[in-house]
Amino acid sequence: MSPDVVSVEPEDASSLRVLFADGTAGRVTFLESHLTGVFEPLRDPAFFARVHVHEGFVTWPGEIDLAPDAMYAAISATGEWRLS
Repeated sequence: MSPDVVSVEPEDASSLRVLFADGTAGRVTFLESHLTGVFEPLRDPAFFARVHVHEGFVTWPGEIDLAPDAMYAAISATGEWRLS
């Protein structure tokens, strides 16, 4: 089981800086090809900037969220989770 996300900050219009409860930190990068379907609203920089942590999840309004387990595994291994 991965630790909860305790903080998230947008770095720019397509990447985030995340910190987990165990101190692991890294970047989440969205490639253009991932911003479809449920993630389509994240194309708007103002909406993307509304990111926050809710109950250990990186989330946005409208129940858009990211799986902390996959994020943690990638960041632990390489420092970055690239969503393509």
